[in-house]
Amino acid sequence: MTGALRRGLGAVFLIAALCSGAGARAETGPSLRILEFSELSDWDLDNHVEALRVFRETCMDMDGADWRSLCAMAQNADDSGARAFFELFFRPVLIEDGKAGLFTGYFEPELRGARYRGGRYQYPVYRMPPEARQTSLWLTRRDILTSGVMEGRGLEIAWVDDPVELFFLQIQGSGRIKMEDGSTIRIGYGGANGHPYRSIGQELVRRGIYNLHQVSAQVIQNWVRRNPGPGRELLMHNPSYVFFREVRKVPANRGPLGAMNRSITPMRSIAIDPAFTPLGAPVWVEKNGQSKLRRLMIAQDTGSAIKGSQRADIFFGAGDEAGRKAGQLRDPGRMLVLMPIQRAYAMLPDDL
Repeated sequence: MTGALRRGLGAVFLIAALCSGAGARAETGPSLRILEFSELSDWDLDNHVEALRVFRETCMDMDGADWRSLCAMAQNADDSGARAFFELFFRPVLIEDGKAGLFTGYFEPELRGARYRGGRYQYPVYRMPPEARQTSLWLTRRDILTSGVMEGRGLEIAWVDDPVELFFLQIQGSGRIKMEDGSTIRIGYGGANGHPYRSIGQELVRRGIYNLHQVSAQVIQNWVRRNPGPGRELLMHNPSYVFFREVRKVPANRGPLGAMNRSITPMRSIAIDPAFTPLGAPVWVEKNGQSKLRRLMIAQDTGSAIKGSQRADIFFGAGDEAGRKAGQLRDPGRMLVLMPIQRAYAMLPDDL
C-alpha cells in the first residue's frame, strides 16, 4: 500500500504490520558493501528484459543527474542488451541495518459494489471530508463510523457488500470495485485521519486466540466473519482510517498507482523504505523460504510498515488469487540495491 497503494498507511498488508518493528534502523547506522554481479544468486537466470521495461516506467521521475542519465540510456537501450545494461552501469550494494531480511506481499483487492446504497450494499467507501484535510489528527475509526459525522454529505464514492473486505482495502490503500452494472471503478488512497495503524492481527495474538505464525489476512477475515459482534469490535481496535478517491486516468489493464504516481507491475514492483532505497531503483531480491525467488525488481512503492534496509513488500497483482499468495508470504532473505557506479562507491564510509 505509499502512493495510491501505500501512501499514508502505506497501505500495507496486514501480515507486514505484524512485523512493523522488524526493520527499524540500527542506532549505529547501516553498513554498506559493494558486491559483484557474480555474487548474486541466479542473477544470470532472471528475465532482465522484463526488469528493464519496468525500470523505464518510473526512472524519468528519479532525482539526480546520474539517475536521469541512466534513464535516458535505458529508454534507448535495446532489450537484447538488458542484462549488459545493468551490469555495465550499476553495482549491487548490500545495505544492512542489523535486522534480518523480511519479505511480505501486497495486492490490489477487488470488491463488489454499487454507486448507491441498497440491498446488500450497505458499507460506504468515503472520500476525505475537507475538515479532515485541515488537521494532522482527525477522528478515530470508531468516531468516523458511529458518530454520523459522514452521513448526508455526499462523500460516498460507492457502497460495498462486505465490511471486512473494506477494512482490508484500507490496509492495501487502493483497489477495484466491480459494480452491479458490470463496470469497474478503481479507487486510490485519498488521505487518512492521522492516527497510527494498530494491527488487529497482533491483537488476536495478544488475546491468545492465535500464535504469531498462524496469523494471516485470510485467518483474520475468517475469524471476524465467524464472530460478527466481537469481529466488528476488533476492527475498531485500529483507530487509523483511510479515505479514497476515484482514479480515472489508469487503464483497467494497468496496475494501480504506486508511490511514484505511476502504475506498478505484478512480481516486478516492490515497496521499500525510502530512507535506505531510492524510489525507482532496481533491487535484486533473494527471497528464501518454501518457494525461493531470485528476481530483479524495481522499488516503486512504499509503506508505513516497511521499515529497514532489508525489508520489502512484493506486489502480487489484483484479485483473490493475488491476495491469497500475498497473504501467505512472510519469508527471510536479502535484497541488494543496484546503484549507479559512482554513487555506489560514494556511499562507502571514508575509512574503507
